[in-house]
Amino acid sequence: MASAASAGSERIGDLLVKEGLISREQLQKALEEQRQNGTRVGYNLVKLGFIQETELTRTLARQFKMPAVDLSKFEVDSKIIKLVPADLATKNLVLPLKRDGRTLTVAMADPTNLGVIEDLKFITRYDIFPVIAGEFTLRNVIEKHYESSDVQMSALLSEIEDLESESDVEVVEDKEEEMSATALAAAVDDAPVVKLINAILTDAVKRGASDIHFECFEHDLRVRYRIDGALQEVMKPPKKMQPALISRFKIMSSLNIAERRVPQDGRIKLKMGKKVIDYRVSTLPTLFGEKVVLRILDKGNLTLDLEKFGIEPRAEKELMEAVSNPYGMVLVTGPTGSGKTTTLYSCISKVNSVDTNIMTAEDPVEYNLYGVNQVLVRTEIGMTFAAALKAFLRQDPNIIMVGEIRDLETGGIAIKAALTGHLVLSTLHTNSAAETVTRLLDMGLEPFNVSSALNLVLAQRLLRRICSKCKVVYKPEPEEFDAAKMGDHTTLADLRFTEQAINDMIARAPADAQPHLAKVTMKTKAQDMPFFKGAGCDACNGSGLKGRQGAYEVMFMTPALRKLILQNVGAAEIKDAAVEGGMLTLRMDGLVKVWKGITTLEQVVRETSA
Repeated sequence: MASAASAGSERIGDLLVKEGLISREQLQKALEEQRQNGTRVGYNLVKLGFIQETELTRTLARQFKMPAVDLSKFEVDSKIIKLVPADLATKNLVLPLKRDGRTLTVAMADPTNLGVIEDLKFITRYDIFPVIAGEFTLRNVIEKHYESSDVQMSALLSEIEDLESESDVEVVEDKEEEMSATALAAAVDDAPVVKLINAILTDAVKRGASDIHFECFEHDLRVRYRIDGALQEVMKPPKKMQPALISRFKIMSSLNIAERRVPQDGRIKLKMGKKVIDYRVSTLPTLFGEKVVLRILDKGNLTLDLEKFGIEPRAEKELMEAVSNPYGMVLVTGPTGSGKTTTLYSCISKVNSVDTNIMTAEDPVEYNLYGVNQVLVRTEIGMTFAAALKAFLRQDPNIIMVGEIRDLETGGIAIKAALTGHLVLSTLHTNSAAETVTRLLDMGLEPFNVSSALNLVLAQRLLRRICSKCKVVYKPEPEEFDAAKMGDHTTLADLRFTEQAINDMIARAPADAQPHLAKVTMKTKAQDMPFFKGAGCDACNGSGLKGRQGAYEVMFMTPALRKLILQNVGAAEIKDAAVEGGMLTLRMDGLVKVWKGITTLEQVVRETSA
């Protein structure tokens, strides 16, 4: 069959050349791709952008004298999908579309493959009516409906519900409290419970989720994933399974299944293929049962290159200069989940060498870093950040990272370490770089110590990226400009951009934004700058957003700023002086990413303040 398919592919290639739809050189490139990857010529022509898929499909339909279907305009029924197994659909590029009596319409990339049609006939027990579909779109649709695990999840839940319907056991409101620890331990080994938990844990990793939320309500359960910072509901398991599911999570993370009155924390480590995934587990008693939240720690997804994460050239240079100093303090600030730990790990990875002793105190330790001595803070036994810091100073450290400065004692020891020949990295929870300074002073630290010890403060946020598959240029509505405080006559100079900041923005702009930014100056009106958004497609589930991007406010300590700290001035004065020195605020850095086509104006307004 392979040789026949190859010959058919070459004939369609020649036909496309004959009709003037592609050139002979383009066909040769597609054939070269076929030889290297084993993919069809038609697929390669679309992938390389040499022909529109609709044109190719129409030509194929004429050649094979068969109807064609545009899958981008076709809504596939999930019940019909179940008729064809995922492995058969994926291997042979077939997708069931609709059922009419005893006839099943199936989209195929190669409708001449009679062997596959016979297999479909045998498996489904229907007569097969093949139609031609563009292979590029067909692959995406099959991936969406089969490999995303949605269908498998639905089938699994359906199987579980069928098993339960055969049982005469009735759940009452206090069922969980009545179940003994022995009964729960037995229930968690039931095949449906094990299968469902494993499916949830693996599916969340495949989808790129950062957290799994398992929530109990009066009449139902809910499972949600946090993907790119936004929560999405994925399933509602049967309420009857609540005690067993919660207990299964607890047993996997070595928690006490009999204790349901207080919060508990644990960890799960799973091996998926060649990858080892850590899950940080937290349980919390709520009105109708315990809520379980799992933070997914996938070291394979840990990005330690800040340039790839979107830090601007000047900010990156200043940050690297600060962490290369042999002593002093670097602070990273932002809300929970804004990527502070990742930034600190990135800094550590830059200075991690054989001749450097690096000590970290973390709560919890999120990722294991080779060559770094990582200590888990355990407040309940007296191993606090302050206690860890005191011990570190007797361990001959070069670099100390403390997870968070929470109180005067920790801050005082950290400042002392920074002033006595150690580089100290830490985090705080404040809204901006300038407010970090005033927060340290409010804790009771002396201005002269803060002024002398600080090397740099970095504030950051995470913005959702525009989906690269459906990105388009658009003009925001007046209300969007109002929310961003951009009037009709607001220029980049009014927004406090410097010439250097504009040059940096243009230098590292993506190719599709370069033409729009070529003639930008400080006098350019903000409303005349380029704005992008995602139109919505299968790759981003119609949201127009996929992935996340960092926004950074980097305040490097200059003599002028140190002087202001000594004078104990407010955060607003410190911020103004830093901006005059060329600092980009979070809002400014966010706008740079808007004009580069990386994120949307709405995202920046939502995550930053003017």
